[in-house]
Amino acid sequence: MTHTILTIEDDHAIRRGIVDALQFAGYTPLESGSAVEGLRLALSSEIALLLLDWILPDGDGLSILESVRAERPTLPIIVLTARGEESDRVRGLRSGADDYVVKPFSVRELLARVEAVLRRSPQRPGSVLLAAIAGGTIDFSRCEVRFDDGQREPLSEREVELLRYLAMHRGRAITREEILSSVWRLTPKGISTRTIDMHITRLREKLRDEGSSPQVLLTVRGKGYMFQVEDQFDPHDA
Repeated sequence: MTHTILTIEDDHAIRRGIVDALQFAGYTPLESGSAVEGLRLALSSEIALLLLDWILPDGDGLSILESVRAERPTLPIIVLTARGEESDRVRGLRSGADDYVVKPFSVRELLARVEAVLRRSPQRPGSVLLAAIAGGTIDFSRCEVRFDDGQREPLSEREVELLRYLAMHRGRAITREEILSSVWRLTPKGISTRTIDMHITRLREKLRDEGSSPQVLLTVRGKGYMFQVEDQFDPHDA
């Protein structure tokens, strides 16, 4: 399957060169020269990777990066910038960028970094569509939990990504650090993992999995969390 890559870059010549290189390399390119339109495309398009200019005339790359990370936590992002200072690179990486390319760069270098980021990015567990739990079903495609009593509980995209990642690795204890790295796309070092615990608590409420002995989202002492589901549907098995 061809990967679709979005480039948000205000310099027309640079953007045209990137788009042409991506197309020549076999990717399907999308492009935008503005922060507003670029953010809209990043949040609404089915893309495999985002190439993001750090400085834009109607906004800044950091704001776009933070907005995309909030809505699409697993989307790979490479920042493109003329600012090569270490503090800027650290800022971008701490905000969730997967890589950082300093201008001017060669097409060969950029494509190599694109390939590397796509290769090491976590597998999108998109094949998991449904997961049966006690009293209901998690519908990953519709971002909701449907209960047998007719009630429905909506899930945010971040909650779906977290649940789906755990479901894909069901039966294995997943550390908070792995979750932070693979779902939030952040480097765990020096970052509090308390946010993971808060999301698990909230998800237990939505799944009706509260109490002293949760049955779906299990806490594995000293390790992390494990997703225990009764069954799930994979279209490849159909």
